[in-house]
This record gives sequence, structure tokens and C-alpha cells, in this order.
Amino acid sequence: MADERESLSPVKIGLGVLWPVCWTGLPIKLVFAVLILAMGMAQFEGRLGIAFLMLLTSPVTVFAVPTITMGLESHLGEGVGIPLLFLISIPIDIWAFGVVGRTFFLENLRKEPPDGLGLTLWWKSALAGALFLPMLWFTVSTVTETAISTSRSLVEMESLRHVFGTGLPVAERISIELALWGTVASVVLIALLLIGVSLIGWIIRGTAEAAQPATENYQRLITRWDLMRVPADQGLMLTAVTGAGVVLSLLFWAVLPVTTTHPHECCKKPDVKAQPMFKPLDTLNKNEQQIAQMTAQLAMLEQQKAEAESEKDKGKRKAQTGKDAASSAVKKP
Repeated sequence: MADERESLSPVKIGLGVLWPVCWTGLPIKLVFAVLILAMGMAQFEGRLGIAFLMLLTSPVTVFAVPTITMGLESHLGEGVGIPLLFLISIPIDIWAFGVVGRTFFLENLRKEPPDGLGLTLWWKSALAGALFLPMLWFTVSTVTETAISTSRSLVEMESLRHVFGTGLPVAERISIELALWGTVASVVLIALLLIGVSLIGWIIRGTAEAAQPATENYQRLITRWDLMRVPADQGLMLTAVTGAGVVLSLLFWAVLPVTTTHPHECCKKPDVKAQPMFKPLDTLNKNEQQIAQMTAQLAMLEQQKAEAESEKDKGKRKAQTGKDAASSAVKKP
């Protein structure tokens, strides 16, 4: 067992601590992140959303984020909520390092966790992250840009134009470019992440070497790290967690309607009256009445037209009679 503990590589030690620490503190960080977004205190860029989530998850990024955003001009977003969120993450990460570190020291390294282990591991890891993560960000960005330009040059080679006539089809070209530069960028990112994790592992191993070895047997150590997770006053712990959840929930619902847009407040919709219920019998009776009225109006118009034609015929006959009388008077000697 002692040889196995001594043979733990820095990568295994770093992953054994960082991975549980990330998932221990992330749910609490996400609660504050959602609350800050509801308050409208932060606006994130969509294309850097995954990068922001990775930086928020990691407990070693609190000092690296200002360097990345200001020194490397990689803006994750705008608003006072972003630095506030990372400041809130400091006590959460210290607590998570303490919980996970004590368990890891007892279970895997058989070392007595020193006092202030969470704070010690946090500031050492955060300082290492402040130096390493900006280098990782710059290296991966540079390699990705170079790989993209190189892949585009490769698919535009003149030999491919001769093979395919007018060049590669659009779908195949996009797939080849993505496969080329995505593979290179992924390999570089994974290699640098392993180097960063091993760096944290060396820091944890150095802290463990200065700690006192645990003298109890394995069963006693199991009992100790189990009892570490049981609070001394369980009722008080449950009340505090429940009260904090209720307060945060009320605060979320109190600020959410203020920052949520309401289209009906700026754009008033026209009043729409409800359509009356369709009644077939009433509609038929109404149509019959309209038909009867139109028939009567048509008969009246025909009568008026007939009377007008009759008056016109009488006028023509009178005029013809006058002309005949005048012509007969002219014929008499």
C-alpha cells in the first residue's frame, strides 16, 4: 500500500483532487450565476459560453481570468457580475478544496490533513493557474488560428482542383477543414491540460510530504472521512441550507420580472372584439329578408324604368302628331 501511494503520478493526484473539487463547488456557483443573470448584471458572448463555463468550473481560474480578459483581449462578456461571480467563487473553492483534500489525504495518501488545508491548496493552485492558464489560452488560440489557415490552404491546393475539376464540394471541404484543424487543436489542448493537471498534482504532493503520516488502520481512517461529512449540528445545518435556498429563490423571482422584457408595455395591441356565435337560423332569416328587400327594390326600379319609357313614348307620339298637323297645314292652298 505504501509503495502504491508513493507511485501515484502527479496527473492522478491532480485529477483525484481537481475533478471532485470542480463538481463539489459547481452547483453552488451556478446558483449565483443564474441569480446574476436574472439581475441583468452580466452579459456573456454566446461563442465563448463553453469557455466561460469551463473557467467558472475550475477552482484555479480566479486570478487567471483578469489576465485572459485584459491581457489577451479575450472578452467573455460585459457587466460587473462577471468579476463578482469569480469573487463569490473564492470561498466556495476554498471550502471544496478543504472537503476533498482532507478525504484524499486520508484515503489515498495516508497523511494527516493539516489545518487550513483548503486555503493552502487553493492559493497555491490559483497562483499556478494564474501563470499557466493564460499561456494555455494563448497557445491554443494561436495553434487553432494557424491550423485553420493551414487546412484552408491544403483544401485549395491546385492538385485537388485537377482531381475534382472545379475543386472540392462544399460539404466535403468543410468536413476536411474541421477534421484537420479540430484534431490539431484538440491534441494541443489535451496535452496542455495534462501538463496543468500534473502541475497541480506536484503542488498537492509537496503539501502532502510536509504533513504527518496517519497512524490509524484503514478501518479507522474510513470512519474518520465518513464522519467528516456529517455536521456536528445537523438540525442547524439543514435549517441554514433551507433558509439560504428560500432566500435565493425569493430574490430570484423578485428581480426576474424587472429585467424580463414585456412586449405589451411598449407595443399596445389593437382591441379585438370577440366574434358573435354563429346562428344558422338567424343567418337564413336575415338572408331571406335581404333577398325580399332586394327583390322589392328591383321591382320598383323596373316599374320606374317602365314608367319612364312610357312617358318617353307619349312625348314622341305628341311630337309626331304636331309634325303631321304642321305638314298638313302647309299642303292646303
